[in-house]
Amino acid sequence: MRKISIDWQKAEEHPDKGQKVEGRFLLDLRAKVNDLEKQLTDTKNELSRTQSNLKSTGESLESTTNELESTKSSLNNTKAELSDTTSKLEQTTADLGEKTKSNENLNSEIEGLKANLESANSKVSELEGKIEELGTTISDLSSELENSKTQITGLENTTSESKGQSDKLTAEIQELNNKLTVTQDENTSLNSQLMELNNILLQKDTKVQELSEMVDNSEKLISAQTAHLEEVETELGELKPPELGSGGFANEERTTCPMCGSTGGSIKQIEDKTKVLSYVGHIPMYAKKHVCKKCGYEF
Repeated sequence: MRKISIDWQKAEEHPDKGQKVEGRFLLDLRAKVNDLEKQLTDTKNELSRTQSNLKSTGESLESTTNELESTKSSLNNTKAELSDTTSKLEQTTADLGEKTKSNENLNSEIEGLKANLESANSKVSELEGKIEELGTTISDLSSELENSKTQITGLENTTSESKGQSDKLTAEIQELNNKLTVTQDENTSLNSQLMELNNILLQKDTKVQELSEMVDNSEKLISAQTAHLEEVETELGELKPPELGSGGFANEERTTCPMCGSTGGSIKQIEDKTKVLSYVGHIPMYAKKHVCKKCGYEF
């Protein structure tokens, strides 16, 4: 059977005239039209999905851009805090150096006072030796005086022939009394010097004790400053800005939950309200800690 097709040129020239066409050809034409309509519908749906994905991608891009701006702002704030903390650290280091220098000066002054104290102790020992010698001399003179008095008492009961010997003994007693007076004066002077030296020693001991307390306080202050310095260095380590990955975003894959091993988006970072790093005005700046979204473990 001869296949009758559509004369498209004739249809264009005489669109109002009919043509003989086989039913099979019309069915094929309808199938093609249906396929084209289906392809058009699929294309429209795909276009709609593409537009939806494009819109979602745009929103995600905008959100990502906002997060990047926020991250940049946070990084700038962290850099400012790091600069302030570095200035505080330098000031603390300078204060620590001054305290150390002051402590060295106090130690030198203590050494000088100890030398003076040793010299004063040596002088006191010499004076104590002299006082002992004078005490022995006074004891001897007192014994001689008592013997002379005994002799005078015995001689007073004798005859006048012993008057010359009595006068001689009286002169000796007078001389012994004079020597005793001089010795007592020297003893009084030495006792006065000893009291002055004891007062000086007491003052030196008091000053040495005060300086020792100052040294102890300085050492405690240095220890406190050293501990504070270590805390500031630890805070500096915590305030160090995170390293950025190849796309400009922080590499979260390195943060791993020590409890369940989750990484990436399963780990979120929150403020640690129990640890205040610094204050901006009256607003506290807290440290950061990680929380696992899966198991709830905080680290």
